[in-house]
Amino acid sequence: MSRPPTVAPADALASPGRTLPMPVVALIDLVAITVFVLIGRSSHEEGLAVSGVLQTLWPFAVGAAAGWSIAYVFSHAWSSDWFGHDFRPERIVPAGVMIWFCAVAIAMILRYLLHQGVAVSFVIVATITLGVFLLGWRALFVLARRRSAVSRAD
Repeated sequence: MSRPPTVAPADALASPGRTLPMPVVALIDLVAITVFVLIGRSSHEEGLAVSGVLQTLWPFAVGAAAGWSIAYVFSHAWSSDWFGHDFRPERIVPAGVMIWFCAVAIAMILRYLLHQGVAVSFVIVATITLGVFLLGWRALFVLARRRSAVSRAD
């Protein structure tokens, strides 16, 4: 009798079943970051002019793109196949956490270098809010996939 395969720790937070296409995941991340920027600009009465939104948005988008790149390379480095990979950006760990960390850290570095302001309170709010947005949708995706898998099994 053979034992069922064990689940690797990185797979523990992965959703069962089909994954989302990478462009869809990237779009959801960009929408989440854009919503963060729009909420922040409107709460500080900075206006929602396209140029102002883009000026606030781009450091976070660049940071998220760097996080995507690092998570992608990481998935190749830890792959069991020589040229294969297991890049699933909809996972909370490691991809979601890397994207979130880089979105905040790199954005703050860029904002500091460009004198856009990086008050401690802003860093805290950005870290928490982007964490909720970027990891939150992934958690909801995992929950929906698991519930879907359970309902199909019944």
